[in-house]
This record gives sequence, C-alpha cells and structure tokens, in this order.
Amino acid sequence: MSRQILRIGFMPIADAAILLVAARKGFDAQAGLTLSPVRETSWANIRDRLAVGQFDAAHLLAPMPVASALGLMPLQVPLIAPMALGLGGNAITVSRALWGEMTVALPGLAAGDPVAAGAALRQVVARRRRAGRLAPAFAVVHAFSAHNYELRYWLAASGLAPDAEVPISIISPPYMPAALENGGIDGFCVGEPWNTLAAAGGGGVVILRKADIWRASPEKVLGFRRDWAEAHQEQVTGLITALLAAADWCAEPGNRAELAALLAAPDALGVPVESLAPVLDHGLTFAGNAATFPWISHARWFGGQMRRWGQTTAGPEALEAAARVYRPDLYRAAATLLGRNVPAVDEQPGTGGAPCLVPGTLAPLRLEPSRFFDQDAGTGLPHF
Repeated sequence: MSRQILRIGFMPIADAAILLVAARKGFDAQAGLTLSPVRETSWANIRDRLAVGQFDAAHLLAPMPVASALGLMPLQVPLIAPMALGLGGNAITVSRALWGEMTVALPGLAAGDPVAAGAALRQVVARRRRAGRLAPAFAVVHAFSAHNYELRYWLAASGLAPDAEVPISIISPPYMPAALENGGIDGFCVGEPWNTLAAAGGGGVVILRKADIWRASPEKVLGFRRDWAEAHQEQVTGLITALLAAADWCAEPGNRAELAALLAAPDALGVPVESLAPVLDHGLTFAGNAATFPWISHARWFGGQMRRWGQTTAGPEALEAAARVYRPDLYRAAATLLGRNVPAVDEQPGTGGAPCLVPGTLAPLRLEPSRFFDQDAGTGLPHF
C-alpha cells in the first residue's frame, strides 16, 4: 500500500532532529507516512512556503503560530501547533573582542552566569557611551522567535533596554558566525550548532545557554496550516505518533553517536559532526519532562512578549485566543493511541524552584522546574 508523502520544511538547526530521525529511521513508515524533509535557508521562507501550501508541515519557531493568530505575519493563514520539538538548544555568543571588554569590566567573569554577564555587559554599554562608541549590536534569527524574547528578557532583567541601548537585528542562523567574525555584529542568540561553530572558528565565546536564562524552556514546534490539519486529521495524528517515537530514539544515550552523524550529513545540517556534541550532550531535551507537550501557557507567554516589545497592541482576549493555536488536545489524542502518559492539563503549573507533580492521562507526572534566572519563587513561569 502506498503511503502519503508529507513535505516538511526545516532549518539546519539541531532541534530539527526529531523530524529528521522520523524520516531517516523509519518511524514515518510505522505511522503509515513518508516524510520528505526539505531544508530551507531562512525562517521567513519556511513560514511563506507553509502558508502557500508548498509544505504540509514545518519545523517552526514556537512564537510563529501565535504571531499568525494575532495578524502579525505577511500571509494571513491560520496556523496550529499540536506538538513541541523539545526543550532548550539555544545559546548567546559574543565576539572575543566584546568578551574581552566584559571581562575587563568584571574580572573573574565566567560563562554560564546570566546575572554576572548582564552586569558586565551593562558596564560595557555605559563605557562605550561615555567614549562616544557604538553600543554592542546583537542579532537573532527572527522577530517572532524564542531567541528574540529570551535575549530581550535577559537584557531587560540586566538593566539594559533592548533596541534603545542594545540594537538587535535579524540574521539567518547559518550566517551568524561569519557576521560575528567580520565585525558586523558583536553577539547573537541562535540555536546550535551555530554557537559552537562560531567558538570553534575563533571568533566567538558562548557565554550563556538557553537553560541559564529559562530552565526547561520551549524552542520550536511542529506547525500546520489549520485548514490542512482539519482536512487531514489522520495524517496529523500519524505524524505526531511518528515524532514521539523519534523523540524517544533521540533521547536514548546509546544513539548519540548515530544521531550526531545523521544530523551532520550534507542533506541535514551539513556541519562537522563534532560541532553537535555540546547541544546533544547537555543542550537539548528531546523526551521526558513533557519536552514535546504544547503547553498553552508557553503560547500565552510568547503573546505577552509580543505585547511587551511593541509588536502588537492586542488586548487580553485576543492574546488568549491566540494562545489557543497551541493544540494539546491533538497531541493528547495521538499519545493516547500509543498508551503514553502525558499531561492531562493544558497549563504548565507553577513549579517555583522545585520539581512538581501534574495530572497525567494515566498517572501523575513529575516535571522539573521551568524558571527564569531572575524570577522570585512561586510562579513557575516568567513574569511579563
């Protein structure tokens, strides 16, 4: 029997792993599908090709479906996100020159400390202003990206005004290391392996991982046009089941070397296999801790950040409606077919600084804290 072919757009980022593994390791066939991953050069291309029907599904920036629901995308095509593609995976990298200025401003500064790094950058910005020099310029991959919002969150929490004091531009992920090396920018926030490649090339220093800013935080989602998903419910369910199996395979330590080789291949990320070690060893969570569950509370946070940074003036009702483009009901239905225990609630509960139990479809689930670095105890999700 022939299987339906689904064209899926992806960017050469390590968190495309679940999609690529599902296609390369036969998990698609087990679900009665044939996945055809198509590598793209920008998130804008993926967004547009999904909107016009050239892709059936896509590796999407987690805020994109929310932005679409708020009318912030060029092509007004409603999207849905019934699955996340893992937790973590981003990092902030700065030029060696900027890192040098930061370590002069704060001797003993070490990577991995968002409070100290923010204080050092604040001093650098002030010193440059007094000297009549340009402020350090940063880049992110897209205006509606987790990269943009976590970078802005860190800067603002560190006492720096994004845009006004620290310019932020948009650059496609594969071009970021070169932009850093040639002095076009002083830093960036991007998914791996582009941070590791910038450091390996001698031009950059990886100063913060995503988890240093927001522990157990979302990054990419599986995206569909809403009309396509409604007309192809069986395929949507099949794809989710295939990706759940692929996520388990990616999370298995014994598969790490094979996963790195698969991702490094020319038709995948096309990067040196050793550049993937940092993110596969400690940067990405593929399974466990509800890593692939599409929490509506995450979508709501992204919408709140869009309002915070002036991308929308939408009120509470519109923001809440936009958050509902995340579809945990579809995820839960697919997981039930596999007999999996997944969250029975749509909102990630406040966890403070400790693990907590949430209701599951079969039994309570233990979740690790999801928490911003500057957050007071009690809420579990970052404040606006």
